[in-house]
Order: sequence, then C-alpha cells, then structure tokens
Amino acid sequence: MTAPRIVVYDYESGNVHSAVKALVAAGADVELTGDRDAALEADGLFVPGVGAFAAVAGALRAHGGDEIIDRRLAGGRPVLGVCVGMQVMFERGVERGQNVEGLGEWPGTVSELDAPVLPHMGWNTVEAGEGSVLFRGIEQERFYFVHSFAAKSWGLQVEAPFPQPTLTWATHGERFLAAVENGPLAATQFHPEKSGEAGIRLLRNWVQSLR
Repeated sequence: MTAPRIVVYDYESGNVHSAVKALVAAGADVELTGDRDAALEADGLFVPGVGAFAAVAGALRAHGGDEIIDRRLAGGRPVLGVCVGMQVMFERGVERGQNVEGLGEWPGTVSELDAPVLPHMGWNTVEAGEGSVLFRGIEQERFYFVHSFAAKSWGLQVEAPFPQPTLTWATHGERFLAAVENGPLAATQFHPEKSGEAGIRLLRNWVQSLR
C-alpha cells in the first residue's frame, strides 16, 4: 500500500522542516512546496503557522493559500492546520490592538488568553473529544504548546446528517480549544511536530485517516 501524499504548504511561515520530518516518521510521503497544483492534488495538506495572526493570514492570502484551502475543503480534501495555522481558520483574530480577518472556515474570534503567565509555553494535557480520530490511543498524553492567543469558544452549528465536530480542550488560565476535527478540516493549537512520540502518533492517526 502506497503512503498517503502530504504537502507541507510552504508560504514562508512556520517551522516547516520539523513538520516534514515528523510527517515522514508518521508514515507519509511528504513534499514541502508552495506549488498550487501540488497543494490541491495531495491526499492531505499540512498548514503550519508561527508568529502573529495578521502576518500568517496575510502570507497565506499573498500566496493564494486561502483559495487552495477553500477549494480543498469544498471538495472534501483533508487539511490539517497547526498553531497559528489553526487560529487563522477562524473568522477573526484580535491581537495587539489589531482586529484581523481570518480565513473564515469557522465562526469565532481568536484572542489573548487570560492567564498569569504568557506565552503558554511547554507541555500540557488535553481533554480529547469523544470519538476523536487524532487522539485515538493518546488521550492521556501531553503535547507541546507555544502561544498566547487561542479560540475559547465554538460557534459552528452543524445539522444532521453531517457529523458533529469533535472538540478537544486544554486549560492555561482559562479553557481554550486545543484541537478541532470538523469533516475534512482538522487543526491543533499545539505543535505535534514538537511533541515527541505523542505528536508522531497523532500525525500517524491523521495520515492513516487519509487512506
């Protein structure tokens, strides 16, 4: 059986090389590229994101990533966003006085955590959603977070026969979304590529779901 083909989308934002290594370890055939056709045709698209919400959203749009993500999701083609690559899937981000438009795949606003220490940096447990594919077999593991901003609520109403999204939460000062699984679009606020064996297993769960 051939390995699923994953494109790590290179739009000049994110720790892309560690993501490539982690996905290879998870059993994927990985290509690092910003090529539109390759990103559209891959079995899975991995969208990294490091830095400010506005910078990541702007870079994605400048490279046509917003249209690629939208087209993939419209065709039921899987996308996995990580860290700010998760945050920009929401409608808006409020960061350092800026109210910035996100990609709008999900309703809601990303804002600063109300916590005694920021950024939230280091290992933390999660409350995996029931029936999660990403966290299958690793529900009790710890994952590596580096962020000060997050989505703290979920507003998307899904009607039958479509399956309900699977929401995974974590807490640092207050509860926030650590991961979302919503049809072909999944995302994690933490960095699976920096989360050791637990992160590899999560990526393997995603890769195997693409077969």
